[in-house]
Amino acid sequence: MLLEAVLNVGSDLELGSTLQQIVDTAAALTGARHGALGVLDPDRDRIEGLYTAGMTEAERRHLDLFPDEPAGRPATLTRPGRPPRRSPGRSPDSPSDGPPVRSFLRAPIRVQTEVFGHLYLAGKPSGPFTDTDLALLRVLAAQAGIAIGNARLYETARQRERWIAGAAAVTTALLTGTDAADALMTVAERARALAGASAGVILQPIEEGGMEIVTASTQDDPAGIVGTVIEPGSAVLVQLLGGEPVFIDDSATDPRMTTAVRSRFGPSMMLPLQSGGRLIGTLALPRRRGERPYTDLDRLLATQFASQAALALVLADAQADREQLAVYEDRDRIARDLHDLVVQRLFATEMMLESTRRRAASEAEAGELLGRAVDELDSTIQEVRTAIFALQQPPAEAPSTFRGRVLRETGGAAALLGFPPSVHFTGAVDALVGAEPGKELLAALRGALAAAHRRPGVSAIEVEVEAPVRLPDGRSGVRLVVADDGRGDDDGRPTTVTWQAPI
Repeated sequence: MLLEAVLNVGSDLELGSTLQQIVDTAAALTGARHGALGVLDPDRDRIEGLYTAGMTEAERRHLDLFPDEPAGRPATLTRPGRPPRRSPGRSPDSPSDGPPVRSFLRAPIRVQTEVFGHLYLAGKPSGPFTDTDLALLRVLAAQAGIAIGNARLYETARQRERWIAGAAAVTTALLTGTDAADALMTVAERARALAGASAGVILQPIEEGGMEIVTASTQDDPAGIVGTVIEPGSAVLVQLLGGEPVFIDDSATDPRMTTAVRSRFGPSMMLPLQSGGRLIGTLALPRRRGERPYTDLDRLLATQFASQAALALVLADAQADREQLAVYEDRDRIARDLHDLVVQRLFATEMMLESTRRRAASEAEAGELLGRAVDELDSTIQEVRTAIFALQQPPAEAPSTFRGRVLRETGGAAALLGFPPSVHFTGAVDALVGAEPGKELLAALRGALAAAHRRPGVSAIEVEVEAPVRLPDGRSGVRLVVADDGRGDDDGRPTTVTWQAPI
């Protein structure tokens, strides 16, 4: 029976199953009615986990694992030298006011030199525990230490594998292309899942000197978390801005925590997202109050994950900058090609036609045809120039020039009209049109485009901006003309609207 028990104890690499199997096997070998295995917290003088055999839930709650110890001596929980023993005192399942049973057994379980926990047996129906029972318990405790060590190594390896796979997945997701907000949420969500935390939070420095929660991944509504600020002067903030990790056993009671949301959480890790001396922010992984604290291994793996995630964020940001730069460079190349090749050739052709028209001025019909050809070429040159200026605008940003804002308005109207309006610029409009007249003209342009959209039969719209022009009062100004081929309500002629503003 002992040989079979030893083989069975070492057959499972899952730690929880192994511990439960040790208790069941010890009770079966010795004939005990009740068994208990108390797992010690390595950093605190208390029982971290409890596995029992033959006990109800009520008996588990009232269990006294040290009935023969004096009160007020918690150090006995972790004293390494406790040998296996047989005692005629109360058993762990015996209430404090009930009759004592005849004996119970207790033996420490060591994993290498560390006392992992204590194994207890009580309530043998056939009589007191014998020396044979004590010998069986000693052998089983020794084998249990080996089995627990193997299970812990296996669980550690699996945990490391999960964190490594998670870091690789985050790196892949970030480098495949995403914006800054999505990138931070990806890091927060994956870290929360790996750490078994109730929330994954990203904090970033703000101009006032503190740090603000900008991203939160939670199973509940994150509305009360995002926007929370750690004010300057906080002891935690000093460490975070210095790139140091902060580990907290209970956020609700730790005096270093000053935020309003601290009462929600218990154990927490706050890890710097830092790469190459650049502090991107802080990754915080809090658990709910009463949940188990983070182990040293949890802290180590989470710190390594944060370093990997920070590097991935920096690389993703650099990659996005390179891609945007490539777009700008390609747009500049196209603009240069259009200007150097197409516009120059069209301009030369216009000059030749203009010269021909003057020589053939006596022939009215030929002169008229050549005039129309010159006008068409001039219109084509204006259209190509407009395309060149449009290519020079950043694709994802609001245009900074008046010319770019006009093109943005007409480009947006094209989706409603079903065709792009034709836009012509005459003069140095970007240099001459200021903020106020530009705002007035853009508002007028939006109104004219909306009115053209409401009129039936509009299939083409021409927008012309010219600066400088001479206003009726003698001042220099800018003129905006919007003409379409629709028919007006009064005389049936095409609609043309003109606005002028001083500059």
